[in-house]
This record gives sequence, C-alpha cells and structure tokens, in this order.
Amino acid sequence: MVGVSDQTEEKKMNRIITTSDLQNRKLGELRVAFHRAQQDLTKSEPNSPERRNALASLENIRRAMNSRYIQRPKPPGF
Repeated sequence: MVGVSDQTEEKKMNRIITTSDLQNRKLGELRVAFHRAQQDLTKSEPNSPERRNALASLENIRRAMNSRYIQRPKPPGF
C-alpha cells in the first residue's frame, strides 16, 4: 500500500513547475526547487510523462534563476 507521503511525492513529480509558480521566489528557493526537480528527473523512467514534466520544470526554474542573476546589482568596478 502506498503511503500518504509517497502519494504526495508522486503528485509533485507529475506536476510542471510553471513560471508563475516561480515568479516571487527568492534565488535560494529557486536553487532548492532546481535540486528537487533534478532528483525527480533521476527517479523518472525514460520517455515518461514524469520525465517530460521534470525537464520542463528544470527549464522554467533555470530561466527564473537566470532572470534573478540579471537583475542583481553589479559590484562597483564591473
């Protein structure tokens, strides 16, 4: 029998993290989300919906992280 926490983990793997989900997240939170999406990717089967969702989530998180890096003020002299 699958436990409640196992079912919650399965639902997380089946869901794509969208840009609107990431909109107000801080860089540290994005790094955590990226790590979790990488873990989901490694747990997924090749050509599965879970794998496609993890890859899409990683791309969305990567874009959000890049936009945070661009928005950061540069130190003097750069």
